[in-house]
Amino acid sequence: MLRIDRHTLDNGLRIVHSRTAGTQLAAVDVLYRVGSRDEDEGHTGLAHLLEHLMFNGSRHVDDFSSRVQDAAGECNAWTNCDVTNYYMSLPSCNIETAFWLESDRMAFLNLDTRSIKTQKEVVAEEFKQRVCNAPYGDIGHILRGLCYERHPYRWPTIGRNLEGIEALGEGDVRAFHDAYYSPSNAILSVVGDIPFETVVGLAEKWFGGIAPCDHPAKAFPAEERQRGRREVTVERNVPVNTIYMAFPMCGRLGKEFHTFDMVSDILSNGKSSRIVNNLVKRDRLFSSIDAYIDGCVDPGLFHIDGKMNPGVDFDLAERKIREEIAGLLTDPITEDEMAKVRNKFESNFLFSNLNNQNLAYSLAYYEMLGDAGWINDEVEAYDSTTARQIADVISGSLTEDNSCVVRYKAKQDGCHS
Repeated sequence: MLRIDRHTLDNGLRIVHSRTAGTQLAAVDVLYRVGSRDEDEGHTGLAHLLEHLMFNGSRHVDDFSSRVQDAAGECNAWTNCDVTNYYMSLPSCNIETAFWLESDRMAFLNLDTRSIKTQKEVVAEEFKQRVCNAPYGDIGHILRGLCYERHPYRWPTIGRNLEGIEALGEGDVRAFHDAYYSPSNAILSVVGDIPFETVVGLAEKWFGGIAPCDHPAKAFPAEERQRGRREVTVERNVPVNTIYMAFPMCGRLGKEFHTFDMVSDILSNGKSSRIVNNLVKRDRLFSSIDAYIDGCVDPGLFHIDGKMNPGVDFDLAERKIREEIAGLLTDPITEDEMAKVRNKFESNFLFSNLNNQNLAYSLAYYEMLGDAGWINDEVEAYDSTTARQIADVISGSLTEDNSCVVRYKAKQDGCHS
């Protein structure tokens, strides 16, 4: 059982901490509860743009990354549909540097005209490289647009389109920052050989004077129950035909979340898993295939992606995938399969959280969901999942009427799209 310490400052900043004795490096994680779902349709890509801007200097820090390196540390960040996460690792003796840097950019971020213009250009180039010029780069836009009709998950974190990113105004950026990047919308997580009292004292010193702000009350529109298969076919200059299938599923706090995750592992986790063994190794329909969940806070997606071998048509590929899903009911999951998935999850979960940086993020994320202590319940949640629950998920959600399919065709003439 992992010991977790928690404290909340008067300005709303939530602190989570776990002491790992004997380690020389400390991990500091600052998670802001803001992602692309907090954007509106006319102003997408803002959360990702702010991630870039948060490294662009603040009132007392000209170059954030250089100051981290001066303290013998390293740092980075990422954004998804639900959260933006900033993480840092540095020697425990330099821990106060992390508090100074993170508090300064929280309170005094440089959002001048030049910084915004420069980072917009950087993000626009990233969009071109990752979406416009990379094989299959636009699949996130295509698939999300097919699966979601109302919820802001219908656009990727990088933004709906290049024109929208380029059109973002300075006022849009500043308003988004002021709404979400404050102590009352953040979680500070610290893991290392540092007493909790020290962490709280440093948090009070560096973050305690930052004022909270009123965050927009968001009620994200729920998707209506899907009542029929949806399909899109696109043709691009890509190496091989690829099929993408997605099934709407519950959100991260849904009672069936762990069951969906177990189904994805039974299907494709490891060379002996069902669709890898049957469709890649035995039937040679696919060169690779994977099943996974996206893990979104709000209702998300269960995915199956497969790169098809030459000569395999889309009708056959889709039919065989659906047969494998149905086979989980007609050829019941064995206790050995269940045990393999449970054991693999437990070992991966426990091994991952031996790393201070991974653990710091995990604590921040569970605290964002509701309680950092839930990290101690995850293994049991998978261990207690039953074959009956798995069958209910398959028959209720992994059906043709609840599926979205993108048939991503390789151009035969090699022309660019």
